[in-house]
Amino acid sequence: MSTVRDIHRGRVVHLTVEDVTLPNGHVMPLEIVRHPGAAAIVPLDQHGNVTLIRQYRHAVGGYLWEVPAGKLDPGESPATCAARELAEEVGLEASSLEPLGSVVTCPGFCDEVIHLFLATGLRSVPMQRGVDEVIESVKAVSLPAAIEMIRTGEIRDGKTIAGLVQANLRIGAANVRTDRDRSGAA
Repeated sequence: MSTVRDIHRGRVVHLTVEDVTLPNGHVMPLEIVRHPGAAAIVPLDQHGNVTLIRQYRHAVGGYLWEVPAGKLDPGESPATCAARELAEEVGLEASSLEPLGSVVTCPGFCDEVIHLFLATGLRSVPMQRGVDEVIESVKAVSLPAAIEMIRTGEIRDGKTIAGLVQANLRIGAANVRTDRDRSGAA
């Protein structure tokens, strides 16, 4: 049984110090950031373009290229969060939200899990950005161009990298199946 001490409870995170017994038997205090989780969305249009946002992130000192994403509200499912954030940040609604898995962001000290989704069947809806969302620009780029932005270091955000790579793997797998089906191969 571990002892938990609250250090700080904020709007987004809850910081604790927990005295834990590790699997190797060593007992030590660990600082843990508790986070409610989030959803990140790769919006893919009918032309194979993904929508990216250039959003201000004070913690890293500037703007980052990202996929739309946001924190789960209490009791909210990841898919509901994904649909909400897609509309709020880029003014899109998807007829299909396909799970692409999840990522743990900083498992050495944080329990945040970001659920990744591929959004297709997109249509425009009104945006409703929050006051804390400072988005400099929104652009659609081909999925291969987005993967190239990862390679060159233009995209550095972990959830965005994970979402784009997962979407690329999913789309590539679908294209491989389509090519095999056309050739009659098993």
